[in-house]
Amino acid sequence: MVKIRFLEPYQLIIGKLEKFLTRYYLRQLLKGTFLFLFFGGLLLLLVSGLEYLLWMGSGLRRILFWALVGIELFLFFRYLVQPVLQLFRLQRGLSYKEGSSMIGRHFPEVGDRLYNLLELAENPGQSELLLASIEQRSRNLKHVPFARAVRMQDGWRYARYAVLPLLFIGALWLTGKGLDFLDSYQRVVDYRTAYQPPAPFA
Repeated sequence: MVKIRFLEPYQLIIGKLEKFLTRYYLRQLLKGTFLFLFFGGLLLLLVSGLEYLLWMGSGLRRILFWALVGIELFLFFRYLVQPVLQLFRLQRGLSYKEGSSMIGRHFPEVGDRLYNLLELAENPGQSELLLASIEQRSRNLKHVPFARAVRMQDGWRYARYAVLPLLFIGALWLTGKGLDFLDSYQRVVDYRTAYQPPAPFA
C-alpha cells in the first residue's frame, strides 16, 4: 500500500469518497434531527396525555418519568450523537466499499468500477502493471462528482414529521387544554409530590 499512497489520481478518488461520506453523514444528521423531534415530541405528548387522563400515583409517575428519560436518551444517541460521531470519524460508519456501491447505484456510468478500483488497491502485490491500472482507473473516475450521489433534499423531507407534534400542541392551546397538558407534564417530572385530582364538579 506504500506506493499506492503516492498515486495522485488515486488519492483524489479517496478525497472525493471522503466528501461523499461527509455529505452522507450530514444528511443522516439532518434526517435524525427531524426524527428526534418527531419521536421525542410524540413521547412527551403520550406521557402528558396518560397523566392528564389517569392522575397516576407517585410510583407510576416515577416509572413513567424514568422510562421517558431513558427513551429520550436512546433517541438522542441514535438520531443525533451517532451521526455526529460518524461525521467526525469517531465511530465506524460506511466503509469506502459500501460508499462506492451507493455511488455506483446512483451513477450508472460508474457501476462497479469504483468498487473494483478499491479492491485492486487492496491487492498486496504492488506490481508496476497493477499500479498503472489503478492510476488509469482513477483518472477515468476523477470527473465524477461523488458527493452528488447524496441528495440533501431527502433529509429535508422528514421536516414534515417534526411539525406534527407542534401542530397537535397548537390544537391543544386553541381548545384551551394546553395549560392542563403542561400541568400533567409537570406532575410527571415532580413525581415525588402527591397530587389530588380536582373534584368532578364545583
